[in-house]
Amino acid sequence: MKNRILMAVLSSALLASGCIGFEHESTPTGPTAAGNNSLLGTWSSANLIPSPSSCSDFKWTVSEQTQVSAKGSFSATCAGDLKLTGTAQGQFTTAGTIDWSGQANATAPGLTSCNVSLTGTAELQVDSIRIPYSGDTCLGKVSGVETLKR
Repeated sequence: MKNRILMAVLSSALLASGCIGFEHESTPTGPTAAGNNSLLGTWSSANLIPSPSSCSDFKWTVSEQTQVSAKGSFSATCAGDLKLTGTAQGQFTTAGTIDWSGQANATAPGLTSCNVSLTGTAELQVDSIRIPYSGDTCLGKVSGVETLKR
């Protein structure tokens, strides 16, 4: 699956990291069908080829989930060779999506570490999480869409 960059993480994760969840009052349409805390665990992207304005190789580990939020850690490669690791958190909406944000530290050959921030609104799918994201890195802005699976 193609991605063009979070964020999300982010949101990053994002996704990711793990910041995914569901609203108990909504009709389950994806991983929520498995019940409470169904998003706990590690989610990964399939695409490993980053582009200059996107992120790839997302890995999100959801470590905490409540009825209204989720949070955890994530890693990704952004803006070519910028390796990032950080945390992400999300709030479940009544629309069945997750408004999330992620903060990370990034490193790259020849660069000092820098801060990265990503945001987006994740969508639960039948067996995946679709995570549109946008954000800022020390190498510039990034945006795209990442799809994560267990």
